Parts: sequence; structure tokens; C-alpha cells
Amino acid sequence: MTGQSVLIIGSGGREHALAWALARSQHVSQIFVAPGNGGTTWPAALGIAASTSISIEAKETSKLVEFASQQGVGLVVIGPEQPLADGIVDAFQIAHLPVFGPTQVAAQLESSKAFSKEFMLAHGIPTAEFAAFEDIHQARKWLQTFDRPVVVKADGLAAGKGVIICDTPDETDNALQLILETHQFGAAGNRVVIEERLTGKEFSVLAFSDGKTIAPMLVARDHKRALDGDQGLNTGGMGAFAPTSDITPQQIEAICRQILQPTIDGMAAQGTPYVGVLYAGLMQTADGMRVLEFNCRFGDPETQVILPLLETDLYEVLLACVQGRLHEIGLCWKDASCATVVLASGGYPQNYTTGLPITGLENVDKSVMVFHAGTTLQSGQPVTAGGRVLAVTAVGPTLDAALQQAYRAVNKIHFDGMHFRHDIGKGVDS
Repeated sequence: MTGQSVLIIGSGGREHALAWALARSQHVSQIFVAPGNGGTTWPAALGIAASTSISIEAKETSKLVEFASQQGVGLVVIGPEQPLADGIVDAFQIAHLPVFGPTQVAAQLESSKAFSKEFMLAHGIPTAEFAAFEDIHQARKWLQTFDRPVVVKADGLAAGKGVIICDTPDETDNALQLILETHQFGAAGNRVVIEERLTGKEFSVLAFSDGKTIAPMLVARDHKRALDGDQGLNTGGMGAFAPTSDITPQQIEAICRQILQPTIDGMAAQGTPYVGVLYAGLMQTADGMRVLEFNCRFGDPETQVILPLLETDLYEVLLACVQGRLHEIGLCWKDASCATVVLASGGYPQNYTTGLPITGLENVDKSVMVFHAGTTLQSGQPVTAGGRVLAVTAVGPTLDAALQQAYRAVNKIHFDGMHFRHDIGKGVDS
């Protein structure tokens, strides 16, 4: 097997990291990224396949299927959640093209919080107590019988913003009105899930799945708050590191046995086998492990710190998942640490300016990976095009070494208004 082309769908840092990893496969000769960003085009080099951005948006399913068919693409990899929820995998399967990702029905584990919670309840997967409502009066009536703190969630995809943590009954009622009556999150809020508010340490475990077998990845932790010391607004992630030092191999084994494998088995039993990345957001509570949510794709920025540590050929892993033979693949990981620092636009996660020139990239040490996220090219010059602009990533023998290398590179890059956290990976065992 030589010289395959791969189509990656998406435009963020996660997709750049996927392209970076797949370009280093011995089986891959060409990467296409649709639509890609300012960093996802490069020429072929020794041991590295060429990559080309393609001006087709992730939502243009029929154009993507046509392009992949014409190019004879050997593997399609879906990055973001919205195309999965819209059924893009089903379209590629109908066209008999190998595609890595869950079908539309299976992706409901992320695209519908009510589906996900009801699935967990049916299959004995530990999660918080919950109820789902479309009618605000019924929700209020249920809350009168529930005397614990709650979280109110829009049922559908809301770009990571549809979760409201409530401290008082008034805040809970305001959240219900915001979602069900004001329609703050549009159609994603046609239904709400109210669930018990859990307390404990949060972490995420990602695993590959072929519909029968799971293979967990290294555990990564990201930093969601915009400012140092976990202050400021929640973001899509301001940095991450892997592996974590506070989750034991025994805990990972228990998570696989009690949560991940039962989820894959349950999906298969329902006739909707789950192929792709299963991403479990978990909390260690006083009563044991609980699932906060499932995501149906690689995390961002977790991908940027997991893939640089993967020694196994990523193309072989993804193709084995698609072909139902993941049990044949053993994942090997570097004995090292990886850290990424996100450089964000001024004002992110609220209003920010785009189109600002990015300078200094040529001064970054070649051993550091600068994954583009919110960038584009103007006359060959990279400029800002989003909130999270770059993910500056380094591998080192220790977490401290990786962080020092990443921050040295950060200090060589500039764009107006650039901000980042100075404390990624600090206080991680507290």
C-alpha cells in the first residue's frame, strides 16, 4: 500500500494537526484539506507528503464527495462535529468511499444531549441524574421536586456555548427562558436537558473505535478559561498538555471497561455501530466516575498534543477503524510530553478583529510545530482569520521542557492584540 491520498475535512488547528500527522505516514503521498487554513498547504519533502488546501466548505457535502471520487481518495477524515451531525459520513459511505467518523445516527451521542443521556441510562453508563423538556412549564414543575444544584443544557450543537451552570433557582429559570423562550441557541435549544450539577476533577479520555474494539489515546488536559489562573470566560481551549500525571493506568482501564466499551457495545446492539473517535468528558466524583458528555471527534486543542506523541502510523490506525480490524493495531506512544499554547485574537472569546498580519513564524525553531487554526493567506502572508489563531506545540522529555520550548517559540511570534495564557500545564496535580 503506497501513495494514497487523504481528504481531511475542516479548517482548524485540529485539522492542521491531523494533516501534519498523516503526511508523515509511509502510505500517504498527498493530503487535501477542505477548506483548510493558512497553514495546511506545503510541498512534499523527504518522508513528508504534500498538503493542499481545497476551497470547498465542510458543509458542501455533495462537492466533497464528488472531489474525493474524482481524486480516488484512499481515506476521508472528518474533523468538526457539525458535518458529522449533518450526516456527511453517510454520504461518503453511499459513495463507497472509506471515511473515518460516526454516521449521523451514531453522532447523536454528541449532537443530541437528550439522546446521549437516554442512551447512557439504557446501557448502565454512569452519568448525572437528568430530565429533558421542550416545555418550560413542565421543566419548572420537575425542578420543584429536585433539590440539588443543576446545569441547564441546550439539547443540540451550540458551538460549545449551550451549557449554563446555575447556582440559584432564579439562575436556573433564567437559563430555561434563555434557551426555550428567547431561543439564544436557535434550533439547538428547542429542547433542554437539566441535569444534576456534579463536583470533582474533570478530564477527557479519547479512544479510537472500529465499531467493536476501542483503543484509548493518551490522556490530555486542556485549559478552557481565557485568562491565567483559570479566570475569564470559557473558550474552545487556550492550551493543553499530554500525558497527564494524575490518572493511573488502572483508572484508564476502568474507564474503558465501565464507560467506553459499553458505549461501543450499546451502539452496535442498536444497529448503529460507532466508528471514529469517541471522546468522553468525565468527572471523578465522590461517588465514582461519571460521564459529563460525549463528543464524536478529535478534541481541539487535545489533538495538537496527542498526535505528536503517537508513534504508530496514524493512517494505519484510521484505516483499521474503517475496515473493522482495530484489534490488529497496537498503539505505541513516545516516552515524552507534549504541550501547546494557543495564541488568540484580542477580545476572544468575544468580539475580535481579523485580517491582522502574523510575523515571526520563520524565526521559530524547526522542532516546534505551529498548528494554524484561525488563519488565512493574503498575498502569501499569513493573517488572522479567527479567535484561536495558532497552537504553538512542542515535545520534550518532560512537561517542563516541552512548555519551555513552546513558550520560547511563542515569544518570537506577533500579531496585534495577540494574547495567550502564561500558565499552561502549571498546577496540574492540584
